[in-house]
Amino acid sequence: MIPDPIDVPALLASLPARIDAIPRQAAARTPDAPALCEAGRSISYAGLVAEVDTYAALLRTRGVRPGDRVLLVGENCIDQVALIFAASTLGAWIVNVNARLSAPEIEAIGAHAGARLALYTAAVSPDAAAHAARAGAVAHGALMIGPLNETCLPEPVDGQEVAALVYTTGTTGQPKGVMLSHRNLLFVARVSSRLRGLVPQDRAWGVLPISHVYGLTSVLLGTLCAGACLQLAPRFTPAGMLEAIRDDGLTIVQGVPAMYARLLELAQGTPLRSHLRFAYAGGSPLDPDLKGRVEAVLGVPLHNGYGLTEAAPTVSQTRLDAPRKDTSVGLPIPGVEVRLVDGAGREVEGDAEGALWVRGPNVMRGYYRAPEASAAALLPGAWLDTGDVARRGPDGALFIVGRHKELIIRSGFKVYPLEVETVLNAHPGVTQSAVVGRPAPDGNEEVVAFVQPDPRALPSVDALRDWAAARLAPYKRPGRIVLMDALPAAASGKILKHAL
Repeated sequence: MIPDPIDVPALLASLPARIDAIPRQAAARTPDAPALCEAGRSISYAGLVAEVDTYAALLRTRGVRPGDRVLLVGENCIDQVALIFAASTLGAWIVNVNARLSAPEIEAIGAHAGARLALYTAAVSPDAAAHAARAGAVAHGALMIGPLNETCLPEPVDGQEVAALVYTTGTTGQPKGVMLSHRNLLFVARVSSRLRGLVPQDRAWGVLPISHVYGLTSVLLGTLCAGACLQLAPRFTPAGMLEAIRDDGLTIVQGVPAMYARLLELAQGTPLRSHLRFAYAGGSPLDPDLKGRVEAVLGVPLHNGYGLTEAAPTVSQTRLDAPRKDTSVGLPIPGVEVRLVDGAGREVEGDAEGALWVRGPNVMRGYYRAPEASAAALLPGAWLDTGDVARRGPDGALFIVGRHKELIIRSGFKVYPLEVETVLNAHPGVTQSAVVGRPAPDGNEEVVAFVQPDPRALPSVDALRDWAAARLAPYKRPGRIVLMDALPAAASGKILKHAL
């Protein structure tokens, strides 16, 4: 299905005030249609709205007010989704946190957010139950509820209220709270749903953590905008992904490249039977070898996109009616502008590399309680500095080159880790890799590669050195290669380079 052109002014004018309008509007159209399902449980749109209203009443009786922050510690499940919309109903900010974070990490986020109340989806997540026990939470049905924070003060209601406070994974190890408004989320959800041609008959896979902006906006809200069904899964496993694609009637699958790499290990090159219309990758760079192998196994194009938490998240994506052979992240979505600039803020020309700036209804309100960080990211003219470096192809499509902060300087030459990772990931014995720079005694930076090999075909370090030497200039070749059973990753699948 080729999507119709999007009238952005009309779409913006039609946006409701809050995100809980998404299930309410779908329930008004098709109350009995399936909205969400998980292991052993399914709920219609009418049932979801009833659940939302029940939870909204509970939160109200527990003292939650407009402008309060509500910490939700959990993993993907129906109750988590209903609580997100319940917070929206009350005008509170939801602070989704994945239960797989450590206790100190969750405590730091709750303290920084000034959470009025903490909720835990203990019934589906042993980790959430453990966090709840440490916090002195009490059971309430499938949930555990922490004590009320009487010192919490609500934020003002100003017409552009925050819907979600999303804490970034952070490549530096210092997460920031990104304030995303209802308008930010509704805009991206509507546009994403339209560009992907979603219809009520679609069945999407919801394993990307809803605590991450990709899972929240593109997967959850985008799917429900179309009145389609989202099949929730609390955690990713390659076997679970294979089974969902092969046996559960999925028409859409969205994931990060690392998920597809793990699926390929299990599938061993055998094409899967499925009902898929398309697949999408996002959240981290997609290398061309992985893209080709995934398409051969799934039998459909693997589309690509680019976004970041601060842009709610989508900036660009490839179009359904124009699948690409390269790994471009596509054209900017309707309503979003981009600029590629040099160090002086001047537009670069042709296919030159430049810092990527973004402007549109998707751009965050700022970082919570971090005015200096907000001022550094939000530039005059309502531009967001993404921190990424990109170039344009002949048709205007974007190619991500790397991140400014990850740039390695070696003998005066610039080395973007993405370029080295792309070469290493193309080796048939590599599942994924991560490249970082480390200071060397001579004042240079050393290129260090951490490699997760395919357990079925373990390459030696010398074999990987030879592979890189045949494909990279000498200054780009890793000075050190470290083999690891698994690379450290967030629940979203994003590799945590600061841990390396």
